[in-house]
Amino acid sequence: MFQFLFFPLALFSTFVYAQANELPDFTGLVEKHGAAVVNISAVQSASTSNNQMIPELPGIPENSPFYEFFKRHMQPFPGPRKSEPKSLGSGFIISSDGYILTNAHVIETADEITVKLNDKREYAAEIIGTDRKTDIALIKIDATDLPEVTQGNPDNLKVGEWVIAIGSPFGFEHSVTAGIVSAKGRSLAQENYVPFIQTDVAINPGNSGGPLFNMKGEVVGINSQIYSRTGGFMGLSFAIPINVATEIADQLKDSGKVSRGRIGVMIQEITKELAESFGLSESKGALVVSVEKGSPADRAGIKARDIILLFDEKEVATSADLPRIVGNTKPGSKVFLQVWRDGALKKIKIEVGDTPSDKAVEKRKQKPDIKTERPNRLGLILSEITVAQKKQLEIANGLLVEDMQPGIASQSGIRIGDIIMGFNSKDIRTLEQFNELLSQVKNGKNIALLVKRGEMTTFITMKLTDDDNKP
Repeated sequence: MFQFLFFPLALFSTFVYAQANELPDFTGLVEKHGAAVVNISAVQSASTSNNQMIPELPGIPENSPFYEFFKRHMQPFPGPRKSEPKSLGSGFIISSDGYILTNAHVIETADEITVKLNDKREYAAEIIGTDRKTDIALIKIDATDLPEVTQGNPDNLKVGEWVIAIGSPFGFEHSVTAGIVSAKGRSLAQENYVPFIQTDVAINPGNSGGPLFNMKGEVVGINSQIYSRTGGFMGLSFAIPINVATEIADQLKDSGKVSRGRIGVMIQEITKELAESFGLSESKGALVVSVEKGSPADRAGIKARDIILLFDEKEVATSADLPRIVGNTKPGSKVFLQVWRDGALKKIKIEVGDTPSDKAVEKRKQKPDIKTERPNRLGLILSEITVAQKKQLEIANGLLVEDMQPGIASQSGIRIGDIIMGFNSKDIRTLEQFNELLSQVKNGKNIALLVKRGEMTTFITMKLTDDDNKP
């Protein structure tokens, strides 16, 4: 009896020892490829920083060694003073002549961008182009013979595979974290063009734009988003596949903008119940809810209630597949769709159109005279929109998100440049109205903001707490 018990325990000990010896060693990977990872910081103009006030840092005494760090890197400064560089995120060198990939949201509010290399050299960076729909930005520094990353193929990634991230969380440069691939092809709300890589690698503010490496030392993704209720890492991180990023970067390098296919339909997911009601044997495809008048889809004869199953011979397994497939199709291309209509398959030819430029981004570049205020309870700096701007954006009401601080709104997915059109069931027309509605919400209650981003409009929900706007 004792021999029987002893043998499995001994065997288990041997097994644990063997497993420990097989744990991956990341040191060589970091030493070889870490030099191509950069820290990105920025200086905002005095006019931008003057409109922002810094609340006190609770729980951090002024004599603490962390007080000055968080004051400098986590908060804007009030008053008529020159702004100091603020760590925004990370990036990585993709060519030895100075081209760098990062996230669009890392640099979109910057007036001057500084890139710091691993060897402490610093360079001013030029923005080559940004694409907000995929959150990709391409910048360049005036340097040569730089270390560059090796790009891998995200399609070869397997769930459960080890990956590591290198970046600057909270401004701590060249920090390394590791984990595994949790899922692939993940769809996120309002992110229709990216099949995200989900990992459990610890990603925090400042990691955005940094590389995700596989164990071969190849970059397979750009760390972009986290799922969080606190603003910090909670075990769910999302990276943009590097093949998606390089396709965007190539277009930005060639023309400074991204050309993306469009057909002009609103779609929704096919549920089991919908499939049954339309006579489909499987819950797949994209159900057309509406067709934009005069759009390529309208001209081709696509109708509401059509279910798109194939686009240019590519399967549309879920509704999230269609925007990616259409977006990757060259405008002007003539392709065939297969749709399910009235209980039968139908083949339709369509000429793909071009996605219009992001009007909200163009409007922000004009920097019009607008009424602004300090960050509100959600951490948002909002401005009222003029009649001319409403006409340009084709909206009747709304407030522009001019800037934001770390807080509940940024954690929920609100972005600079978004238009907040509604608060729960009410249309939003003025700052005074918005602030009055916000003041009436008690802690622990949920609110829903109707948000317009580019051509898309959706509700974003968030729960208010006592520390809504604390970093």
